[in-house]
Amino acid sequence: MSALKLIKNLGGPVSRSAQVTGGLLAAVGGVAVAVQGRVNGSLAQELHNGLLAALVSFGGGLLVLIGVVLPTKAGRAGVLRLRDAVADRRIRWWECIGGTCGAFLVTSQGLAIATIGVAVFTVSVVVGQVVSSLVVDRRGIGPGEPKPLTFSRIAGAAVGVVAVVVAVSDRLSSPGALWLAVLPLVAGLLMGWQQAVNGLVREAAGNSVVTILVNFATGTVALVVVNLVAARGVAEFPAQWWLYVGGLLGIVGVGGAIVSVRFIGVLMVGLCAVCGQLIGAVLLDAVAGHLALPTVIGVVLTLVSVGVAALPSGRMVR
Repeated sequence: MSALKLIKNLGGPVSRSAQVTGGLLAAVGGVAVAVQGRVNGSLAQELHNGLLAALVSFGGGLLVLIGVVLPTKAGRAGVLRLRDAVADRRIRWWECIGGTCGAFLVTSQGLAIATIGVAVFTVSVVVGQVVSSLVVDRRGIGPGEPKPLTFSRIAGAAVGVVAVVVAVSDRLSSPGALWLAVLPLVAGLLMGWQQAVNGLVREAAGNSVVTILVNFATGTVALVVVNLVAARGVAEFPAQWWLYVGGLLGIVGVGGAIVSVRFIGVLMVGLCAVCGQLIGAVLLDAVAGHLALPTVIGVVLTLVSVGVAALPSGRMVR
């Protein structure tokens, strides 16, 4: 089943092929997030300003989306449907600002990765994301029905966390700067809620791309305000073009989660995205010439965690 057909079938029953496609889309989004972290971290180092790097990333993505979404009839119709849904209180305004959570994640990439490294950053994000995903799934915050806390889902989440720890175990070498890991930990906690409310916005707008546009718009506004408050003067922007593709990568990451959450739930989106992040890390390390065995083991364990979490519901944990 193609991604386009998957999006068109949002109102129907969730087939096995739709679940598989949803998982693959979430994984691709995870790969994009892994690469985005490297790009935004490098841009922050060049600018010596993590907040400005986050704004450049989000703002660039917003400009692309405005040029793609608003000129189309379907895009404008989706924006109007979402506006009407907010006016009629079928969706609350604060459920439309999930993009601020993404803005916090991108900001933490720029502020923390240069100091604590991608390894510690990934561990912190995943731990927070897995915990919050379990909570929002249990409470039914997203577009689907509430999902009970079963032993298989909890075990899958636990294996996922262990997998990431194993994958980065050879790179946890900055204990003095571990306090910065609080930033990505909070970002991970917010991501579960973001994925859930993004699903609600997608249903109200009837258009996944409009949902991504709303995310980038709210995130960009938040980052503009933060940068105005914490202004550091005029920055000298680097010439390397690849430092400015973080916004495009963010579109892929957010889009994969928005489309897939309706079919596989917030927890499974998180676990599949972790698979993608680790696969992305393997590819990046391979290109850089320093691929580590623990990373490969972590990828395998994470794939196992997704399989465990996807097992049929067993005993519920009360």
